[in-house]
Amino acid sequence: MTEKQSIISTRRSKLTLEAVMSAAFLLCGLAAVVSVLFISVYMVASGGPVIAKVGILKFLLGRVWNPGNGQFGILPMILSSIFATAGAILIALPTGVLVAVFLSKLAPGKLPGALRALIDLLAGIPSVVYGLLGAILLAPLIFKLQTWAGLPQSGSLLAAISVLSIMILPTIITVSETALRAVPKQYEDAALALGSTRLQCIFRVTIPAAKSGIAAGMALGVGRAVGEAMAVTMVAGNAAILPELLKPVRLLTTSIPLEWAYSSGLHREALYGIGLVLFVFIMIINAALSAILKKGGAHNA
Repeated sequence: MTEKQSIISTRRSKLTLEAVMSAAFLLCGLAAVVSVLFISVYMVASGGPVIAKVGILKFLLGRVWNPGNGQFGILPMILSSIFATAGAILIALPTGVLVAVFLSKLAPGKLPGALRALIDLLAGIPSVVYGLLGAILLAPLIFKLQTWAGLPQSGSLLAAISVLSIMILPTIITVSETALRAVPKQYEDAALALGSTRLQCIFRVTIPAAKSGIAAGMALGVGRAVGEAMAVTMVAGNAAILPELLKPVRLLTTSIPLEWAYSSGLHREALYGIGLVLFVFIMIINAALSAILKKGGAHNA
């Protein structure tokens, strides 16, 4: 084989490989799209009829969940899910960003590596273990607050917020640290050259420059907080009442596994309806966070 033929053969092999890989990537992308469409259609087909039977306003705004009497109001669950997620983010986001700042900019020597290993370990702990630790360690402390407030000792919204904030903390720390490390060093050098202190440079230059990455970490944290069921089931008390900080609550995610085993008929359909509401809820959150990220990226550009 001549050198020219060898070059032509090599080029054809590369083109063939590129064509095969392009087709594989296309199939993977189509599979992802088809999966999302299939899940969407299935959720609407399964949960839509019961919402139509009960009435969308009664289902979404009803305050009583009593399947035995045909009452299927899920407003307490919706509000509990919103408050638990918002409370967890309010605690975990600033804490996670500050830890990320410490790891990426302030921690000396080999300390960042040791702390990252612990954070990775924290991220790998199963949710049931978080729930168990919450029930053993956090619950007794909250029981004291409930006793002081004249309330019965039980699971509570505060316990759910505490456990969720700890669970999403590793995700926020890891993504935020990556975003902070990606900020060009020239930004910080310019701020220091203009007379900024180290902390002023971090909080006025580095963190604003990394806000899109930090927002991405928050989005991932919100996704995990909204979708968590097992740990919350073990600490929330699981009472379908309007949420108060020291009273038991039930989130959308916990209602389905709690009642699925003994549900039937309209009750089973209502659980599908809860799944549909949760699905729409997560889609709205993801769309809103995606819009925020795109807006942040446009401003940075």
